[in-house]
Amino acid sequence: MSDPAAPLPTGPDTTRVDRWLWAVRLTKTRSDAAQACRGGHVRVNDRPAKAATTLKVGDQVRVRLHGTTRIVDVTHVIVKRVGAPLAVRCYEDRTPAQPQHSVGPVIRRDRGAGRPTKKDRRELDRLRSDPPPPT
Repeated sequence: MSDPAAPLPTGPDTTRVDRWLWAVRLTKTRSDAAQACRGGHVRVNDRPAKAATTLKVGDQVRVRLHGTTRIVDVTHVIVKRVGAPLAVRCYEDRTPAQPQHSVGPVIRRDRGAGRPTKKDRRELDRLRSDPPPPT
């Protein structure tokens, strides 16, 4: 296992944005990072970024992955993938907290109870459409 207190590997002063996104584990593969850049889901310093856009310490990267937008500041440039504890030290996460959605009542039916009747379906629809009580 990698030691979180271990020094970060030294590398060049700049690197490609797709390589950095992969190295700090924001994307699973480098091709996923390049595809996000091609799709316009990556911005560096509020400018659309291509995969080959150079990245340096102090840049702000905004990447939209899996329906959420992550905003990170680059604190260390690396080009090779490192362990997760070391990768987290290469950026500062500025992503705002997501609002918590209140979950309505959980609707369960007994196993083997068959299809709901018309009356049951109307009750289920009423439960789903009513706003949850204020907390």
